[in-house]
Amino acid sequence: MRIVCIGGGPAGLYFALLMKKLDPAHRITVVERNRPYDTFGWGVVFSDATMENMRRWDPESCDQIEQSFSHWDDIELRFKGRRIRSGGHGFVGIGRKHLLNILQARCEALGVELLFETEVDSDLDYPDADLIIASDGINSKIRTAYADVFRPDIVTRPNRFIWLGTHKLFDAFTFDFQRTEHGWFQAHIYKFDANTTTFIVECPESVWQAHGLDNADQHESVAFCERLFAESLEGERLMTNARHLRGSAWLNFQRIVCEQWWLRNQHGSHVVLMGDAVHTAHFAIGSGTKLALEDAIELVRQFQLTGDAPQQIPEILARFQELRRVETLRIQNAAWNAMEWFEVCGTRYCDQLEPEQFMYSMLTRSQRISHENLRLRDRGWLEGYEQWLAERAVAQVTVPAPVMAPVHAPVAPVPPMFTPLQVRSVLLTNRVVVSPMAQYSAVDGMPGDYHLVHLGARAMGGAGLVFAEMTCPSPEARITPGCPGLWNDEQQRGWQRIVEWVHTNSEARMALQLGHSGAKGSTRRAWDGIDLPLPDTGAEANWPLVSASPQEYLPGVSQRAREITRAEMDAVREQFVAATRRAAAAGFDWLELHCAHGYLLSSFISPLTNQRTDGYGGSLEQRLRYPLEVFSAMRAVWPEALPMSVRISAHDWVEGGITPADAVEIARAFKRAGADMIDCSSGQVSKREKPTYGRMFQTPFSDRIRQEAGIPTMAVGAISEADHVNSIIAAGRADLCAVARPHLANPAWTLTEAARIGYTAIGWPKPYRAAKGQLEAGFAREKAQQAPPPSGGFARGGGSGPDTLRRET
Repeated sequence: MRIVCIGGGPAGLYFALLMKKLDPAHRITVVERNRPYDTFGWGVVFSDATMENMRRWDPESCDQIEQSFSHWDDIELRFKGRRIRSGGHGFVGIGRKHLLNILQARCEALGVELLFETEVDSDLDYPDADLIIASDGINSKIRTAYADVFRPDIVTRPNRFIWLGTHKLFDAFTFDFQRTEHGWFQAHIYKFDANTTTFIVECPESVWQAHGLDNADQHESVAFCERLFAESLEGERLMTNARHLRGSAWLNFQRIVCEQWWLRNQHGSHVVLMGDAVHTAHFAIGSGTKLALEDAIELVRQFQLTGDAPQQIPEILARFQELRRVETLRIQNAAWNAMEWFEVCGTRYCDQLEPEQFMYSMLTRSQRISHENLRLRDRGWLEGYEQWLAERAVAQVTVPAPVMAPVHAPVAPVPPMFTPLQVRSVLLTNRVVVSPMAQYSAVDGMPGDYHLVHLGARAMGGAGLVFAEMTCPSPEARITPGCPGLWNDEQQRGWQRIVEWVHTNSEARMALQLGHSGAKGSTRRAWDGIDLPLPDTGAEANWPLVSASPQEYLPGVSQRAREITRAEMDAVREQFVAATRRAAAAGFDWLELHCAHGYLLSSFISPLTNQRTDGYGGSLEQRLRYPLEVFSAMRAVWPEALPMSVRISAHDWVEGGITPADAVEIARAFKRAGADMIDCSSGQVSKREKPTYGRMFQTPFSDRIRQEAGIPTMAVGAISEADHVNSIIAAGRADLCAVARPHLANPAWTLTEAARIGYTAIGWPKPYRAAKGQLEAGFAREKAQQAPPPSGGFARGGGSGPDTLRRET
């Protein structure tokens, strides 16, 4: 088979040598525009899995690569005059130039033809090729020429970075953050051979421009970075080898995802993209080289399995694309999270967080490294951080704790989820919240025995705060006929009975969420057809609906809501005020206003549902007027010593709807009105929504609002285990975590998770204490039977940055 590899990077070279090993009869040429044994870039890092894979396929080159590795175990953070070090990560690095030299020499030894200083403009230059590997990099000419087939999605990211080197040697993978008068810079620093260190400097575009670096040449840029990071460099110089780039050599990262990876050109040659030409992964996680090498391995494996007859190439390439797409997207998603963290850290974390928490946030930035994973890597550092976090939490408590759980300075590490939180006069003994979950089990709005059992069981299950489901201030405000209300004395007495029972029998505090269904009301109970309208006649017939503007939630299905009038807005506001007074009289500790999910107040906020032409439509400021009016009226009658939160949809997931940036402004507005916390949900405003689901998928909204709006937040959405809660609270991404469906499956979810992670200091209700030791012992046995994971190893990456971050030095 005649094979041409366009581009002499890791993907092209490694594929060439492996295919030549597979069948020496293959005629293989690698065409590279650079000079022999020359390349751009400094060092790369590898993963243990990638190296094991390479050893299976070519032990000779693997041995040479491993002999050249530079190994380090620690990660060091330099931030605000502090140095904090974390161990147990085990990374290896190698110079990119040396890596390519090894692969070039191996190719030559096997008989692969290498053509250097040759610029390739088109795959059509090789009409005799059966297979063309387009491994021509991030600016691939081949991909561009066939963009209509490959359909690349290319996103240029906002930060600027410059890839430098230095002879100053660092004994840890180091992150150095420096503040200037215009903003923050960060450096990603790691040694890759006995003499040289990679030194990548990164900053936001606005900071780059403010320092005049957009007009600086390479020499001026290097000099600037030397001055900025002089303390870390200790007199050593910075170097650049980007002589082929014009200007300052500051770049913007481009995230590339291609829908199609291969084609057949007009000569009948099969052309397949590989490496950065088809996908990129940000250096914040470091996986570009890993992905490129594993592309090469997988395609060769497919030829080995199927054979190399030309007629089989389409089948092979289709299978290769499908197999590699899954792994690539997984790595790219993790890299995206890490990349975004570095892009916003200057505005979101650097000023707001203390070094201890900043380090934890950076450690877990990709959401692939969890709380317990950090414990496996460096128990000493993590337990020290847990102690620090718990002591801070206790120090902030100024009111007496509930009698059943006195708060005292921790004597042993306390998991973050079990630290106390005080909001106004209300003290929560832990950070777990039973989320408001519709039960559709009220009769005429009356909470009954079902609600007592349901909420009482979850209060005894260990959560610090238990929410009743969305409760309505009028019959017309209900979602379904089974939704509870608080518009009369009987309902107030029903809620008071539940609250008093919870206070008597548990440590939990009770919260009430008040909301008006708006255009999403007058529907059937969920099990009878969620969101489907009630019949027009009968005992449970439709009632009229109002919204910010006329709409049908389910077009062609839902009842059409009409635009609410100003007089009706006044009436609804007073209904909320009356319900607020009743909630206080019933003894609730916490009140939340529901302004999310397309309900009445949410319909004012979202431009998707608000097309009003009066003073309550138009700009976000005007769309917020009525929800703020209702909130302020409620806050005025709700006891000053008790907290109020607001649930918002932080993202509509529809083009033209509310964005996370809007959510920050919404949170700021409610904060000014007296809100103590923002409950950060998303979506459910429009059926056109396209959410991106995943574990903790809404937590980034909570994180952003907490840091940028400066208000405590509650995270919700796919939070299902203690590790999730601990990671969120420890990183400062939220102050509380609302857990929904797991609490439906297990009312004692909090107590169960405490036993699962080995936290035995949590109190149990007296009648249940006989089971506590048994549950804890059972989980302890399970843990003891599990084989401990291997320690050390290489980085989970293949570019410049680790995906992780122990003790202070």
